[in-house]
Formats: sequence, C-alpha cells, structure tokens
Amino acid sequence: MDLEATKALAMAIVVGVGVLGPGLGIGILVSKALEAIGRNPEATSKITTTMFIGIVFTEALAIFALVVGFIIKFT
Repeated sequence: MDLEATKALAMAIVVGVGVLGPGLGIGILVSKALEAIGRNPEATSKITTTMFIGIVFTEALAIFALVVGFIIKFT
C-alpha cells in the first residue's frame, strides 16, 4: 500500500470515528430538548436557545475531527 492510499484510509477512519460521537450527542440533545418542550411548552424559547448552543459546541468537535483528517491527508 502506498503512502497516499494510507493517508486516505487514515483520514477516512479519523473523520468517521470523530463524527460518530458528535452525531450521537446531537441526536440525544435534540431528543431531550423536544421531550422537555413537550413537558413544558411555555419554556420553548429558553429550551430552544440552550439546545442550539449545545448543538454548536457539539458540532465544533466534528469540525475538529475533519480538520485533523485534512491535516493527515495533506501533510
């Protein structure tokens, strides 16, 4: 296996594993937020704001994994 193929495989593994956690985290976060809105509809704006802040921070982890994958691929 040559170096470019190894880099491509390493990038795929790093990004795949690195996106798995945030994907599950966002799914759980949205699920719990919708459950909270269902229980207390008056707090929808507070819950939605907090949910989006949590999604942004969780998605940042996936972006870091993508950046590490690109570093592996292009160095």
